[in-house]
Amino acid sequence: MLKNGTMGQHSPTYQPVVEEITIGKLKLMTFDRGGHQQARRVWRDYYPAVNALVFVIDACDKQRLPESKLELDLILSDELLKDRPVLILGNKVDLPGAASKQQLLNDLGLNHLVSGKDKTTHSQLKSHPVELYMCSILNRHGYKEGFEWLGQYID
Repeated sequence: MLKNGTMGQHSPTYQPVVEEITIGKLKLMTFDRGGHQQARRVWRDYYPAVNALVFVIDACDKQRLPESKLELDLILSDELLKDRPVLILGNKVDLPGAASKQQLLNDLGLNHLVSGKDKTTHSQLKSHPVELYMCSILNRHGYKEGFEWLGQYID
């Protein structure tokens, strides 16, 4: 995860991981529950306690995009998260064959859901803030801007 504005490369999460991260003036307590099927069953248990959600997608694993869309649709329609900002990170853009931002927007059905990267206030939005940022966690680019966007919606 992140430490002092940098992210490290992790193996898939099989055990819950809790970390405090700092990016600029933004200090966050993160709960990484993993994305495998067993972990997804408990995601909802954490929703009442979160101020925001970060959904990381492997932009190189195009075969799993329909599965990602299904899970993201469930998250975005859940009443427990209706006012929470959702940052989607399209990771691994540094690898050959990675999906483009437009492809992820299309495949995930996000074209009409993203809020825009300008400073749109929460009250100006029809739903909770949602935005997609493309990044390479390994090469340490793209995610900082996403967290800065997210920070404007966290009280």
